[in-house]
Amino acid sequence: MEQPLIQTRELSRVYQKDGTVGVAALTGVSVVIRRGEFVALVGASGSGKSTLMNLLGCLDRPTSGSVVLDGQEVSRLDEDELAEVRSRKVGFVFQSFNLLPRTSALENVELPLLYTDRPDLAGPARAALEVVGFPADRFDHHPGELSGGQQQRVAIARALVNDPEILFADEPTGNLDSTASDEIMALFTELNRQGRTVVVVTHDAEVARHAHRVLTMQDGRIVSDTAAVAAEPGPPAEEVVS
Repeated sequence: MEQPLIQTRELSRVYQKDGTVGVAALTGVSVVIRRGEFVALVGASGSGKSTLMNLLGCLDRPTSGSVVLDGQEVSRLDEDELAEVRSRKVGFVFQSFNLLPRTSALENVELPLLYTDRPDLAGPARAALEVVGFPADRFDHHPGELSGGQQQRVAIARALVNDPEILFADEPTGNLDSTASDEIMALFTELNRQGRTVVVVTHDAEVARHAHRVLTMQDGRIVSDTAAVAAEPGPPAEEVVS
């Protein structure tokens, strides 16, 4: 059987409040995510879904338990080692886009490449923007000149530019209208169809329906692991530009 892309064992995360009181955000989470899966983490605010994503994506370290990413135990790595793993293996997309406002779309996508030894930054950045269906005549536009859907496409291209093993998206449609939301989820579906592993954190049942699996979280635990109800197919990703 193929080695899982991600495997956790008894994963827990406790945050200190006021320096003394421990607040358990995750308790004893064990989960396996295989290559090529499309997984939705759902649950109410405070259920632990974003905390779990941060641990799976090497943005944080657990209080106890283990995270194995592509065969490597990452839960005890230091900050520099975690950053190196993130640069090779992981891409992130967030609700607020996190684009530099005074930087063009193309330059925003180039940013992760600044930490590599690639001599050509613009070439891979243009290719990533083309993959997500971003219009070429807007490559030099700043985020404030773009729609929400276009800004999220730039953010997804930036997450893809280093060709990561897995994409994590935290409420990626939270700042979008329903049309742009459908288009962005069609894009994630297409990226997954092409072989990319995708994990989406969402409170939106319609977004979760695009996934293969839905992990429902409550009080820092996974309380169910089910196959998603198939959504109606959206428009092809390359044909939707918001």
